Amino acid sequence: MEFQDLSDFDFELPEDQIAKFPAEKRDKSRLLVLGRTRGFLKEETEFSKILNYLREGDILVANATRVSKRRVFLVTKTGRRHEAMFLSETEPGIWKTLTRNSKKLKLGDKVSDEATGKFLFTVGRKEEEFTIFQTETTLDENSFEIIGRTPIPPYFKRESTSEDDIRYQTVYSKNLGSVAAPTAGLHFTPELLQELKNRNIEFLKLELKVGYGTFQSLNEDHFADKKLHEEEFDLPSETADLLNSAKKNGKRIISVGTTTLRALESAYDPNSKTFRSGEGKTRLFLQPEDSILSCEGLITNFHLPQSSLLLLVSAFSEKEKILNAYKFAIEHKFRFFSYGDSMLILDPEKV
Repeated sequence: MEFQDLSDFDFELPEDQIAKFPAEKRDKSRLLVLGRTRGFLKEETEFSKILNYLREGDILVANATRVSKRRVFLVTKTGRRHEAMFLSETEPGIWKTLTRNSKKLKLGDKVSDEATGKFLFTVGRKEEEFTIFQTETTLDENSFEIIGRTPIPPYFKRESTSEDDIRYQTVYSKNLGSVAAPTAGLHFTPELLQELKNRNIEFLKLELKVGYGTFQSLNEDHFADKKLHEEEFDLPSETADLLNSAKKNGKRIISVGTTTLRALESAYDPNSKTFRSGEGKTRLFLQPEDSILSCEGLITNFHLPQSSLLLLVSAFSEKEKILNAYKFAIEHKFRFFSYGDSMLILDPEKV
């Protein structure tokens, strides 16, 4: 796919269809069910009815990463306030951040966290859009729980609340480490997970630490290199064994979300038709015309225009089918993005 074709994945979305707050209940969001390549296109229902499209023996795989409170407000000695997203610790005491109004910060400037004033940082250098802070204070996930806030997406255009601390996490999330939620999983409730178990539908987990790159705009370099931002993932051996058994026995594997799919496809060897367990890193950039062989179904939200996630969904299905589904969703007032409604995409002959 050529870079100039990215305009095909643009669309206009009314502001009132951007879901800036979660639905009243997780599984009461709407669900659009699609055939992956042909067959039915628009079966509209409620997410709690997803069980009507699943069957005994299906394998669902979800990203169990937990969102860290990496959004930290920093203040200078003069009281000027800067909002920073702490992305990663590249070396001990060296933190890569996205900081608002970073042009007002000079090399050597010192800032402290607004919440406690106990964490001190020095501006080390600037790298493109990133600000690099140095600190002699140990900063870990427990620290962020004290000084940080839930990093809700910028298009919410609001401050995070205590409700976001709960609803911007999946009910099965485990280890902290992501700067964004694997949003397809936000629709599941404990009751729905129990019903899956009652029907002998496996719900397996892996972890992929979602990075800020999930929000970044695509550029020509991404297409030239056919690579995206790097993300770490971990596929437990028990999960890999069950997935390999599913492949061997012709069971359907359904990915809960695009981050899960990115990890699955990175861990899957199409030659041996097996999944490799363990830790890994991926820069996989899936685009239309790419073959996705790791799974037969995908649960996903409606994504930002011209985004890598929209291209990934189009690779899993078909470009025109997905674009038509998005057009249908806009016309029928579906809610979009992280707190929005969802799609289930399945091979029609396997429904």
